[in-house]
Amino acid sequence: MTRFKTLLLAAALVAPVAAPVAAQAQTVAVANPEQAIGASRAWATARTQIETTYKAQLDQAEARRQAVGKELQPLVTAFNTARAAPNANQASLQQQAATIQGREQAAQAEIQRITLPAQRAQAYAIEQISAKLPDAVQAVVRARNVSMLVRPDAVLFAAPTADVTSAITTELDRLVPTVSVTPPANWQPGQQGGAAAAAPAAAPAARPAQPAGR
Repeated sequence: MTRFKTLLLAAALVAPVAAPVAAQAQTVAVANPEQAIGASRAWATARTQIETTYKAQLDQAEARRQAVGKELQPLVTAFNTARAAPNANQASLQQQAATIQGREQAAQAEIQRITLPAQRAQAYAIEQISAKLPDAVQAVVRARNVSMLVRPDAVLFAAPTADVTSAITTELDRLVPTVSVTPPANWQPGQQGGAAAAAPAAAPAARPAQPAGR
């Protein structure tokens, strides 16, 4: 789910990428903050709760998404056929494309409204976990005498033993074993512990994503 990844990317911003350690044997390690959060037990439990609590809305959104796909398929086919024709009428093509785009946008807005409660619950759960991410990172950095911690996509090569993502997940499981999926009435994203999780801005797939992890 794109929305889940966006939330984790935002949450990851609160994690330090490096920490000085007064140790004799220092080393460089890599870690993926999004993966660490996505593999946590707290998120796995929260995801299951969200899927159960908002099943009716998620089923409705999935049914609507499939219906829209069927509605648009003839229009897309007609557009592609017209575009492939010799001397295609560009004005007509633009009008067809605008019609397709308009219907897609309207459907996305409708699906977003349907799934907004689930998105809000996801954001609240992720924000609670991400609030403990800096503490988890610092604990792993100290325990392993890490002098520099970088993201996997920032290095050309790293041995598997240099990846401390799972160790961060273990710390998260210890620090935040469970989270609530019921935001307070006046809650707004970004309030929980100063975390940087973003507010829902796009409709997710019909089901909360299965994040990479255990």
